[in-house]
Amino acid sequence: DDLKAATAFFVELGLELEGEATVEGRWVDRIVGLDGVRSDIAMLRTPDGHGRLELTKFHTPPATTAEPNAPVNTLGIGRIMFAVDDIEDVLARLQAYGAELVGEVVQYEDSYRLCYVRGPEGIIVALAEQLS
Repeated sequence: DDLKAATAFFVELGLELEGEATVEGRWVDRIVGLDGVRSDIAMLRTPDGHGRLELTKFHTPPATTAEPNAPVNTLGIGRIMFAVDDIEDVLARLQAYGAELVGEVVQYEDSYRLCYVRGPEGIIVALAEQLS
């Protein structure tokens, strides 16, 4: 529901805000499979320019309420993973945006340090730091 907070969170993760808009009309209805859609969107681009993340706040129809802090094994819950250079630095920066560590930072073999964080609106983000 807080599009600005979610946008700021992902910008802190290194994504670039491409633009924001309010969208509505039959074309939007046809894309999302709902009638009477009016929503605000923020489009973000990954640093390499190859990926996009769309964040959406629906005004109509009313959004259905979900459990904001559902466990990570909840059916249908979405997660996204980002590669980071310094997991501790990223965690410290994201905490200023309300991020909370879901479990703990764990080293997987000699390959990665991994963790899950819960950001604005309950968004779950995995962080992966590749070890040399």
